[in-house]
Amino acid sequence: MVLTPTRTLMDQAAAAGRGQGAFNVIHLETIEGLVAGAELAGQPLILQISENCARYHGSLKPLALAALSAAEQAGTPIAVHLDHAEDEQLAVQAVELGFGSVMFDGGALDYADNVAATQRVVDHAHRYGVYVEAELGEVGGKDGAHAPGVLTDPGEAAAFVAATGVDALAVAVGSSHAMTERNSALDLERIRRLKAALGVPLVLHGSSGVPDAAIVAAIAAGMTKINVSTHLNGFFTRALRDYLDTNPSVVDPRKYLSAGRAALVPEAARLLQLFSAGVPAGL
Repeated sequence: MVLTPTRTLMDQAAAAGRGQGAFNVIHLETIEGLVAGAELAGQPLILQISENCARYHGSLKPLALAALSAAEQAGTPIAVHLDHAEDEQLAVQAVELGFGSVMFDGGALDYADNVAATQRVVDHAHRYGVYVEAELGEVGGKDGAHAPGVLTDPGEAAAFVAATGVDALAVAVGSSHAMTERNSALDLERIRRLKAALGVPLVLHGSSGVPDAAIVAAIAAGMTKINVSTHLNGFFTRALRDYLDTNPSVVDPRKYLSAGRAALVPEAARLLQLFSAGVPAGL
């Protein structure tokens, strides 16, 4: 399977009114587990590498090359995306490496500076056919706190999209990053208003804290790209911890990392099927 442009996956999902899963990579084992989950589900997937993840590894390129290689060899369409880049030069590097999309996060900037910086990223990325996601305002919880009070104004969002030329917009509608409990309440009416006001797909960040039924309702209201990180990290970590508790003498990292990788596969597959079908299992 050839590495698939993010634009292709997003256009197909938006046209069909379904959700497109976008799952964050932490290291090689998560790449392998998430791709295997997509293959099990028979669904496309966007692999995401965040600026924080690139910083953890010391640079973007090594993990990026691994993700791009895995996508090229996958049995289902896989795109590779740069997530939450606040550094414009990192977005430029991702374009040069062959990413299908970049998210420039100017959410912490004031409106005028966010527009100017996002325009620069869009101008560069579009010269290479690379899809650009941006953020207006700030989705809560980047520091781990639950801050659901931040909400995107549809009028301001429409003006931002028109001014910058972005291809997709991450919007604040009640979710929060880094949540370990799935109890966020989304503002579905706001999602419908944003969908009507904008001519680009909407992106839900902080989906780990949103129950299945609420994600399905959000997709029905107009969400397209569904980002998941913390929820899947929990499956990896619990499996690794259980393996080490059961096998305290093991020192070969491949054995416990394999357990974490294997735990990702069924849950990644379940989420991709949920987002695509729009019907939560068991509900």
